Amino acid sequence: MPTMLRTIVRPIVTEKTSLAYQDRGEYTFEVHPDATKTTIKAAIESLFGVSVVGVWTSQQRGKPRRVGGAMGLRPRWKKAIVKLKAGDTIEIFEG
Repeated sequence: MPTMLRTIVRPIVTEKTSLAYQDRGEYTFEVHPDATKTTIKAAIESLFGVSVVGVWTSQQRGKPRRVGGAMGLRPRWKKAIVKLKAGDTIEIFEG
């Protein structure tokens, strides 16, 4: 099981996630593949000092890639969408 600091790998900031933030107040993160919804909720609340209302997770499969003649796969990763209590924000998405 990952530690609290290793649970959240990085925020995912794209056009699609920015629209989800503006419309519904949802933040998207890449998380450790073994992280559960309860550990993700606890990590977000302790790292950013906000109240989490809901957590949705999905496994993203690795894409096939070719390097020269060899075929391989990018590693799989886990995505978490987090909804915060009304009025709470995370500053890293505000820039």
